[in-house]
Amino acid sequence: MVIPVHDVNPVRRTPWVTYGLIAANVVVFLLMPWSGQGLAQLCHMQAFLDQYAAVPQELIHHQLPRLVPTGDVGVGAQGPGCVIGPPDYDKSPELSVGTAMFLHGGWLHLLGNMLFLLIFGNNVEDRMGHVRFALFYGVCGFVATYGFAVLNVDSGEPLIGASGAIAGVLGAYLVLYPKARVWVLVPFLIFLPLRLPAWIVLGFWFALQAVYSSGEGVSDAGTVAYAAHIVGFLAGMLLAWPLRPGTPPPPEPRGLLFGRRARPRHTW
Repeated sequence: MVIPVHDVNPVRRTPWVTYGLIAANVVVFLLMPWSGQGLAQLCHMQAFLDQYAAVPQELIHHQLPRLVPTGDVGVGAQGPGCVIGPPDYDKSPELSVGTAMFLHGGWLHLLGNMLFLLIFGNNVEDRMGHVRFALFYGVCGFVATYGFAVLNVDSGEPLIGASGAIAGVLGAYLVLYPKARVWVLVPFLIFLPLRLPAWIVLGFWFALQAVYSSGEGVSDAGTVAYAAHIVGFLAGMLLAWPLRPGTPPPPEPRGLLFGRRARPRHTW
């Protein structure tokens, strides 16, 4: 696996949406229920994810379970465990896709996603414009999640993370900037820095997702929804195709925020 660290691809405007998405993901992660220890923390997290994560069964059948984790710890015939009871909240499966896109299972999950978004998101936003990029990001996330749900209709495991939407950003970058140079770290005894074309870096990333998706994967603790990455990547490529090199960029809405322009810069 190669680790991208920087692309040599200047932008014309400040990527406010990309920065805002990164900030929102970090804030939500810090607000997640990490307090507690052992079983109590596990039960609390299970209840939180059941309420706010996307679940394939719920998305496809649009039917919520009758019993869910309450977040409390109880003692049963088999010893201590998480208490199960009727849900005390109303959950919209469709809206849970949006909330799940801002939830992450740990620091490594969060930082990996935000690194890819920071490196590749600013140029895609620069090409699409702020408003269109925000819509594009959301659409890719929804398509990726529902695509995974269609392939795993009986899964009751929570699906969380921004990976599907960010995979769409990667697919768009491949279409828009295939020849842009990307500095990556390649683990070979030590981390070797290499500057490679984007089509090699992102093509290799997509190939890995395709290989991994042949196995079983859901993005709960310890597993990854590789199929969602593939669907999101292909959706991003398709949506970005009309803006491929040689086509004029869309006009940017004018206004106090959207009409501003930044000097060209390198992204880090």
